[in-house]
Amino acid sequence: MNRVKGIVLAILSSSTFGLAPLFSIVLLSIGFSAFEVLSYRWGVATLALLLVGLLMKVDFRLKKAELKAVFLLSLFRAATSFSLLVAYQNIASGVASTIHFMYPLAVALAMMLFFHEKKSGWVLAGIVLSLVGASFLSLGKMEAVIGDNVVLGLLSAVVSVFTYGGYIIGVQRSRAVRIHSTVLTCYVMGLGALFFLIGGIFSGGVRLVTDGIIWLFVLGLALPATAVSNIALVHAVKLVGPTLTSVLGALEPVTAVIIGILVLGEAFTWQTAIGIALIIVAVTLVVATKRKNQ
Repeated sequence: MNRVKGIVLAILSSSTFGLAPLFSIVLLSIGFSAFEVLSYRWGVATLALLLVGLLMKVDFRLKKAELKAVFLLSLFRAATSFSLLVAYQNIASGVASTIHFMYPLAVALAMMLFFHEKKSGWVLAGIVLSLVGASFLSLGKMEAVIGDNVVLGLLSAVVSVFTYGGYIIGVQRSRAVRIHSTVLTCYVMGLGALFFLIGGIFSGGVRLVTDGIIWLFVLGLALPATAVSNIALVHAVKLVGPTLTSVLGALEPVTAVIIGILVLGEAFTWQTAIGIALIIVAVTLVVATKRKNQ
């Protein structure tokens, strides 16, 4: 029963996170800056997680050393969100999400290079396969709804791979590993919201949302695509483990691609389809290999 529940939660997590491009692009298209979108996204999500933590009666107090670790992790997580949003602005959201989904490969490579984890031919093969997939993506149509700087979009998506990979490694290898998941996520999102708010103030200001329709998009981005996704992810990992959760994470780019085509009118070519399939296979190969070696 717990396994079934874990699988359902993993699917819920990846599919709801795949909604992020939709709400983000809608807010960007009506004139919101990246800093404004992220300030509201992380700010509202922080309040939601804070409420959840209080209802769970968890202890939000952290030691000084833990605060330092959380601060550094929040920088990685904020950089991930910002770079991914820039990618959504300049290339098709499905392509950006698929490239971002390569983060397990970055984690595996970093663990082998910097933490002396046993080298694996399957992991290296997965990395090569993902690069081939990325090459196919670059051959397809990648025009975004808003911007048209494809090079900037691709670079930003690649940056999100490594910053998110750094965040995951940091959680595993720092004092943050001992912090309650809800507390850690709440602090990381809260600090991220502060960073984005400061960035927004110094780059034109952050408007106060008073329109009810716009608030629906903000809540859609902050609650299902952020708070619900993160909470479901934590519980899924506890019930079925990180490997199966990572494999089911393939629904994230799939959801983004489907929404991009059906709702945002993004192009979909055979090159794009092959690229997405290769990257999903590569990531699945890597996480399955890591599970076998554990």
